[in-house]
Amino acid sequence: MPLQIVHHPDYDAGFAVNHRFPMSKYPLLMEALRTRGLAGPEALSTAEPAPASWLELAHAADYVDQVINCRVPEKIEREIGFPIGPRVSLRAQLATGGTVLAARLALRHGIACNTAGGSHHARRAQGAGFCTFNDVAVAALVLLAEGAARNILVVDLDVHQGDGTADILADDPRVFTFSMHGDRNYPVRKIASGLDVALPDGTGDAAYLERLAAILPELSAQAHWDIVFYNAGVDVHADDRLGRLSLSDDGLRARDDMVISHFRARGVPVCGVIGGGYSTDVPALAARHAILFEVAAGHAR
Repeated sequence: MPLQIVHHPDYDAGFAVNHRFPMSKYPLLMEALRTRGLAGPEALSTAEPAPASWLELAHAADYVDQVINCRVPEKIEREIGFPIGPRVSLRAQLATGGTVLAARLALRHGIACNTAGGSHHARRAQGAGFCTFNDVAVAALVLLAEGAARNILVVDLDVHQGDGTADILADDPRVFTFSMHGDRNYPVRKIASGLDVALPDGTGDAAYLERLAAILPELSAQAHWDIVFYNAGVDVHADDRLGRLSLSDDGLRARDDMVISHFRARGVPVCGVIGGGYSTDVPALAARHAILFEVAAGHAR
């Protein structure tokens, strides 16, 4: 069985090439996956928009309504980093629906990945930091509401702390959030996860992987996890303009393999999302995001 991949062409909301959020990475990622032979018809599923009833499990109903109807207040749009017009609204609903679908596929097949997702700065009351809806939080709460999972782990290795995920899931004992991120990076005001590990600027492959290897067994010892949501942000890379950590391509590959192999060896399904990546060399950025799918494909059965 090939790696199950969820995608939609409207993950690309058509931003200008020079926008700070590199929207063109989504079609370039799909091109990279096709080049690598990972995106055949038997591997691909198409995302559908998340309905308001799902979104309201994680977000305030008035904010959900504002996004769906493209009436988000300008102050919140500034915190998000772009206006919420029809294409951006649809993209946010699709990316969230895509993570829900990827999670269901992971429960069925052991592992699956969304070619978007990881919007971990979106909090209960509003979006922020290029994140409109928090797809992982929504997906976790959908699975819990449906009885498809009882204990859920979020492993967030984006370079930025997962403040929105922590905010939404803080009071739910069925979900444990772990974030390992750059200490001196966005957001300035962190919201405590179940476990936070803050790394100094310049942390490279060896120190990063050593720290992660020590933590994964601790996470597994806490509970029998029904599924792990893995945010594989590549903004930890040395060439990322927002990251300030110093991982290489080989370091990214070793990180992804460490996480995925750890949980798959224990029979825990893994749902991968791509998280952040902000290099101005967008084809190189797409190739970095493709590493998650290459590694995950090696664990698909």
